[in-house]
Amino acid sequence: MKTLKALFGVSAALAVSLLATSALGQTYPERTITMVVPFSAGGPTDTVTRLVAEAMSKDLGQQIVVENVGGAGGTLGAGRVASADPDGYTLLLHHIGMATSATLYRKLAYDTLNAFEYVGLVTDVPMTIVARKDLEPTDLKGLIDYMKANKDTVTVANAGIGAASHLCGMLLMSAMETQFVTVPYKGTGPAMTDLLGGQVDVMCDQTTNTTKQIQGGTIKAYAVTSPARLDNLPDVPTAEEAGLSGFQVGIWHGIYAPKGTPADVTERLSKSLQVALKDPNVVARFAELGTAPSAEEEATPTALKAKLEGEITRWKPVIEAAGQYAD
Repeated sequence: MKTLKALFGVSAALAVSLLATSALGQTYPERTITMVVPFSAGGPTDTVTRLVAEAMSKDLGQQIVVENVGGAGGTLGAGRVASADPDGYTLLLHHIGMATSATLYRKLAYDTLNAFEYVGLVTDVPMTIVARKDLEPTDLKGLIDYMKANKDTVTVANAGIGAASHLCGMLLMSAMETQFVTVPYKGTGPAMTDLLGGQVDVMCDQTTNTTKQIQGGTIKAYAVTSPARLDNLPDVPTAEEAGLSGFQVGIWHGIYAPKGTPADVTERLSKSLQVALKDPNVVARFAELGTAPSAEEEATPTALKAKLEGEITRWKPVIEAAGQYAD
């Protein structure tokens, strides 16, 4: 009899829990949501996040507040979300660094693949290989020759370990089979400022950060890393066209929630993301930045999880070959 009562009690508790979870999904959201950007304000990922957050806010009927939690290549912000309550009110929008940090950092406060629930992919931003406007080479082949000949003095800027520009720089070194002098900064802004001022020579960064400078002629563009030329940078060849065979890299972005967030909630967020990515303002602003919203079938938990798993596998040998780890 005691065993039957115990089983009944467990069943009742489970039923109450399931009802509570279902109710949460039906009423969510009831208050302001925080979306964490693991980088400083004003950077490329921050720009993408604010556009998407505004559009999702309209669909969800509740405001999404963007919070910048920078530091340690995005791992501080990711760790903050990993340890947050799994109720759907604290989210993370992170880029490709979510995958590379699994190898790049020797010690993480979270298990990259198992500490989060997945919402969906947001966009895949092309990169640009750029330099100070008075650098001598006039095309990518000339730049490669120049960098190899001056590998001990040429400086390659990045926005810090784990930043998109750092990752692209490592891939560039791998493709050219040459090590360069890298100059890490505390964010994209100061790195671009020094490139504009001629204090550093080269940078590989997202179109969301370089397009206006390229169009204004304040930096020199050698290539884009997309499969085809970009509509807003039609005169800039692809890396493939310019002679760097197989060099294609995009800085994809995705939205995550803490592990244990109810499936109904992540599904609601995914549907909202799909609506947001069709918003005319998002589409237009993304186009200005040289990118496009992810397709509806990519803005799903399944697609984001598969992307993250595949990218961890892809970047592991690149990072190991470069030997640029962080504690």
